[in-house]
Amino acid sequence: MLRGSRDFLSRPEYEQFLERMFEQLNAGRQERLREELKALGRLPARRHEDFREVECRVGVFGTIRVLKNTYSLHSRLAGECVKARIHAEQIEVWYAQRKIEVLPRLRGENGHWITYRHVIDRLVRKPGAFENYRYKDDLFPTSQFRIAYDLLREQAGPKQGNKQYLKLLELAAHENETLVNETLRFLLSQAGPLDVGVVEERVKARLRPPAVTEVEIAPVDLRMYDQLLEYGEVLV
Repeated sequence: MLRGSRDFLSRPEYEQFLERMFEQLNAGRQERLREELKALGRLPARRHEDFREVECRVGVFGTIRVLKNTYSLHSRLAGECVKARIHAEQIEVWYAQRKIEVLPRLRGENGHWITYRHVIDRLVRKPGAFENYRYKDDLFPTSQFRIAYDLLREQAGPKQGNKQYLKLLELAAHENETLVNETLRFLLSQAGPLDVGVVEERVKARLRPPAVTEVEIAPVDLRMYDQLLEYGEVLV
């Protein structure tokens, strides 16, 4: 209503809009503010906490439930108790007096935030669980990983394909996800079988695949359309 559109390009742009709006609204309130400041008492010696803290037990698959949403933690914490500090925009997870994770706070109910790095070690030890894993769709970091998964299952069958794909995820978690993704992009473009061993060799050797070919599109000369219209009128 104030700017004619709610389509902001980014969150910082939205925050800047709010700051400008508040500055304008508060510009005429400085005198009243000074009156209020005279009546205010001293600040308390200790800052009030701006978060809510809850205690959670980590499930067998390394997940916790906070405000009816599910979040993943490292699978080694399965069975342990952690404390979740719920802030307005994020959730801090504390274990043994130490902050171990900062997660984005989900809104609504029955949502989930699953990070493959948290669960990959457990899935590699028990690859059979991957086929029916509840949050399976969250374990494809990019479209290249999804394409590789489908191709591996087609090449080796569902069981072996799952095992090979988990090796790719493990490689991404412990080596370099970006390099694994770029290597997959390059090998998949060759239109041949995908060999996980080759991916591993290239990634561990830090072999950078060729860059994506840049396609240059010449600017369109709009005068061509004017000529076309003129030619059409002549025909009519």
